[in-house]
Amino acid sequence: MGLELVIFIGAILLGILIYWRESQGNKLYRFFNKIFNSKELQMKPENKKGFVFKQAFLPRLVYIVGVFLLIGIVVQFLTPFQIFTNYNGISAFSSVIVGTLIGTYVASFVLKSGKVIEEKTDSFEDIVQSAVEKGKDIIEDIKTKDVEEEITEEQKEEAPKNNEKSARERLKDKGYLK
Repeated sequence: MGLELVIFIGAILLGILIYWRESQGNKLYRFFNKIFNSKELQMKPENKKGFVFKQAFLPRLVYIVGVFLLIGIVVQFLTPFQIFTNYNGISAFSSVIVGTLIGTYVASFVLKSGKVIEEKTDSFEDIVQSAVEKGKDIIEDIKTKDVEEEITEEQKEEAPKNNEKSARERLKDKGYLK
């Protein structure tokens, strides 16, 4: 079980390496594309697709299994290691395939998130700067509202009540009292 775990983690790292390497350049995929396809069906120069880079799940799975199957057959017949004759060999073989496949998806996530962060860095700075400015404006508004409220409360308290008539005088003016 320990050896399978080590093989699995190594396969994840191998998948990351394969994906990263193919994201840098896809010369091998272009070579096979030129061999197998006619001139009209060949890849365009700006196309970055590779065996695992920008590939859907099933073609990626087929390419990975095919490569490891070829490697396994070579190891089976040219070395004394018998990969396909016992449970441990088949288990390690499947761990390598699954680990490599997972590694390609982990690398895809990391590369895409890195590109998004690089693209959004300037907009993040602008967003933070505008938020700081809005916060300053809000604080200024709060300070001025507090001062205005204090001034209006003081004016109400200090305002003379000379212009107002008493209730008795108002009733006399309306003719209700004599």
